[in-house]
Formats: sequence, structure tokens, C-alpha cells
Amino acid sequence: MRPTEWTGDEFLAALASPAELPVPGSVVLLTGPPSCSLVPEAAIERLTTTPCLVVAAPGCAPDGGLARLADVAVDDAGELDDVLRSVQERPVAARSAALLLRAVERADPRAGLVLESATYSALQAGPEFAAWLASRAAPAERSDQFGRSGDDAPRVRVERDGRVLHVSLSRPWVLNALDHRMRDELLEALFLLEADPELRLVLQGDGRGFCSGGDLSEFGSAPDPASAHLLRLRRSPASVLLGLADRSEARVHGPCAGSGVELAAFAGRVVASTDATFSLPELGLGLVPGAGGSVSLTRRIGRHRCAWLLLTGRTIDAQTARSWGLVDAVGLV
Repeated sequence: MRPTEWTGDEFLAALASPAELPVPGSVVLLTGPPSCSLVPEAAIERLTTTPCLVVAAPGCAPDGGLARLADVAVDDAGELDDVLRSVQERPVAARSAALLLRAVERADPRAGLVLESATYSALQAGPEFAAWLASRAAPAERSDQFGRSGDDAPRVRVERDGRVLHVSLSRPWVLNALDHRMRDELLEALFLLEADPELRLVLQGDGRGFCSGGDLSEFGSAPDPASAHLLRLRRSPASVLLGLADRSEARVHGPCAGSGVELAAFAGRVVASTDATFSLPELGLGLVPGAGGSVSLTRRIGRHRCAWLLLTGRTIDAQTARSWGLVDAVGLV
């Protein structure tokens, strides 16, 4: 894929004359910032509904006017290639991610959760997710080191220590992959905290990692995307965690992927072990984050870095996460 290269001023001129904008699905590579750092609000309004991806070229820091125009910034040609590959392979999901993050940045957090869920559901009905489903092998039977599937075991372990409620994701045989039962059991634990404002939350995970993301064996199993959207909003751990930020701490280790990092980022304090890693793999499935990540991550690291994680498909380590503000401390958890 070859991007359209424009300066910031050329792109602003195109936004002022929509007929000059590139065709939907293309990538605009901004080779420099606009001459005026105060981007007209009319241009931002137009950009909010323009379905193309805007990339700040290598060497162009996403600050000032460029920060308002660009969806993602890349440091080198390798990162740019990763972004262009993502757009070429998943053009609908990539554009949808850019539109979602632009909107969430300007929205109330709870409205942002609605926008995210609606986008996620729309993509579930799209061709890229359908292609991923068709290419996916049937899930293998999974078990722990003792050969136990754990299908009937509790998904969440809850222990109270004085005024602290320790809530542990507990499906270690699948790296605590989040299925509907774990979601519901997590919600029940969070409701206890809502009911008692004196309680504090410590959220953690059993086994080798905090959470490897959504349970892929359940993806595509909802009766229809519209009903799934309504259920996702009604049974949303993210919505409850939003109200618990001032008395919650997440202690994460090992893989924190997809919903694993999205939910942890809602906590008021996030502590990561030195072996923790963070990634957003949803675009590879033709989707965007669906557990609140467009809200929780943008509040911590901004939409440009959130888009970078999505569009490059890369994984960052604990120290990088600390420098970005995705976690607050690195050490023992």
C-alpha cells in the first residue's frame, strides 16, 4: 500500500474542501505539521467522520497541530510498514479503529464505552471478522498440567482481607482467557465493591499470566451482533471499574493481551511484574477492542499510542509500559 503524502497545511486544505480528500480506505502520511498549531475546530469536526487513516511520518513528533490531525505516529520505516500492512490486510477494522479513537477522545468515558461496543458489534458483522472465523481451526480441548479441563471450576477467586477485596482471575490453564462465565463472576465481585464504599479492590491473575484476552472459542458465538452489543453494555466490567478507579489496584504479570490490558488499565493504580507484556491483537481478527480499551488506554497513554498498539500489532514490555504511563510501577506483584 502506498500512502498519500501531504504536509499538514495540504491536509487542512483538503479537510476544508472534502472533494479533495483521498478515497476512503487510503492512508494519509503527514510529512510535517501545519504552519499554525491552532487547528480550526471545523477541520477537526470534518476529520471526526473522515474514514481514512492519518499517520505522522517518521521524525514528525505528534504534538501541537500534528497531534490533533494524526491518528498514529511511527518512529521508523519498520513501524510504518507494520501500520500499512495492517491497513492493507484489515482496511475496514483499521479505519474503524481510527474513527473510534477520534470519537472516544472527545466523548464522556461512559459514552465512549457505548461507541466502542457499537463499533465492535458492527465489525463482528463485517467481512474481515468473517474471514478470520472461516480461517480459524476448531479449538482444541484445553487442560491444566494435571489434565483437568476446569470447565466446571469457578473462573474468579475472591478473598477478603479486612477492607481489601482480592479478586483473582482463575483460569490458569488458558492464561485466564476471559469467557462469559469469567465476565459474569468478575461482575459479581465488582458489585460487592459498589455496594460497600469502604472496600478497596486488588485485581490480579492466577498462574503464568494476568489475562491473555478474550476466549477465542467464544468469538462469533453470539446470536447476532446487535443483541451482543446490548448484552455487552448490560454486563460490562469496564463500566463498573470506571466508578472504582479511586480505590482499585491491578497487579499484572506475564501476558496482558486484549481485554487483559484493557480492564487492568481502568484501575487507579497498575503495578506490573518485570515479565509483564502488553498487546492489543484485536485488529488481526478484524475487530477493535471490546472490553473498554479504547477508553481505558486512551485515558492513560493517549489515542496515538493506543492506535500504535492496535495498528502495529507489536508487544511492549513492562518498562516501556511504565514510561508511557500504562502502568504506574514495575516490581513484585
